[in-house]
Amino acid sequence: MKVYQGDPQKAPQGRFAIVVSRYNESVTRGLLDGAVRTLREHGVSEDQIEVAWVPGAFEIPTVASRMAASGQYIAILCLGAVIRGETTHDQHINRAVSLALAQLGVQYRLPVLFGVLTCNTLEQAIARSGGQVP
Repeated sequence: MKVYQGDPQKAPQGRFAIVVSRYNESVTRGLLDGAVRTLREHGVSEDQIEVAWVPGAFEIPTVASRMAASGQYIAILCLGAVIRGETTHDQHINRAVSLALAQLGVQYRLPVLFGVLTCNTLEQAIARSGGQVP
């Protein structure tokens, strides 16, 4: 039996793209800090990391697609925070973003990491992004 497994202690060599949403930036900033910190802890230099800010979670797949098509990155990390409101808007955003990002990974044969929080409350999002709930 063949088993394929990466070394979780050492990141592969190459460039990493991080696409992060400005919407709910108090949450997404924590996600970005955690992603960069984790990459650095696994041997990735800051020169190997490129960050692209987008207005909201819905725009993440568009920018991630352009980055994937460039062929410059070995992985794309997608970070955002969609918080439930009074309508079903969050469900539509979550579904569209998750499907588009899954398709990108398949289309480009590239790891596209889904780091978009889908929370019921701001407090949940803050807690899941490494922050402290006041």
